Amino acid sequence: MAYAARRLAVSVALVWVVASLVFLVIHLIPGDPAELLLSQGGIAPDPAAVEELRERLGLNQPLWTQYVAYMGGLLKGDFGLSLQDEHPIADEIALRLPRTLELVGMAGAISVAFGVPLGMVAALRAGGPLDRALSAWASFALSVPVFVVGTLAILVLAQELRLVSAGGYVPFARDPVRHVALLLVPAGTIAFGLGAVVFRVMRSSVLEVLEREHVRAAQARGVSPAAIIRRHVVRNALTPVVTVVALHLGTLLGGTVLVEFVFNWPGLSGYLVRAVEARDYPEVMGIVLVISSLFVLLNFVVDMLYAVIDPRVRHG
Repeated sequence: MAYAARRLAVSVALVWVVASLVFLVIHLIPGDPAELLLSQGGIAPDPAAVEELRERLGLNQPLWTQYVAYMGGLLKGDFGLSLQDEHPIADEIALRLPRTLELVGMAGAISVAFGVPLGMVAALRAGGPLDRALSAWASFALSVPVFVVGTLAILVLAQELRLVSAGGYVPFARDPVRHVALLLVPAGTIAFGLGAVVFRVMRSSVLEVLEREHVRAAQARGVSPAAIIRRHVVRNALTPVVTVVALHLGTLLGGTVLVEFVFNWPGLSGYLVRAVEARDYPEVMGIVLVISSLFVLLNFVVDMLYAVIDPRVRHG
């Protein structure tokens, strides 16, 4: 409990630091949001209209006043209003975030489901034909851009074989089967490369654990290979895999733009691109803060998993 409390306190402090940095960086970007919003076709807007909009949005307040108001809003779950349509940003994030989390989570599950066992098999048969074939697949998967994988998936699975739709989104409550069908292809597109990463890390980790003294001692005592793998190899080999998967999932939260675009998946990344293009500062701040906070949360979960996998971490 003490270890969890310490890690939780550090995570909360990190979220506060991230929120402060996001606020400062966004407000240091050159350009007046009110003037940009009122500009049409390169024509300078009326100064009176710009000033009125700045006052309505609170942009004419001192920076520290805006900061206090912003942090106070965050404590209440209020990310402010969009500069484009004055729609509550929290509502839009709440609508789109589960879709991106679902996509990233499914991609992570597929990657682990395939990468971990294949990495273990390759390590146990290191140097053999199967190991070489799987390693060649991993090298290929890591070299192919995700948008190429997505485009080929649509071409083959949707247009040629007609096994799935080319893209889109259907709420789970409306049609669970179609929702899952539309989810699996973009998630599999992400998992194609991520699974190769998991495979490589698992293979290297298993090979490293097999060379440790306690494993060699167990082999010398005549312990069966299955028992050695179950008792000594799997748990120790999973630690770096957990780290890699968590870091990649955190990166994917804001990096699924191409996949969401190719498959027309209405997630958070597409919303971020739209906000950046419109220079809608409150939207950008809200999305970046949510993604950063989730990244911090993932690291907290990884720390807790470390404590479960290796109890020595709690006393380190």
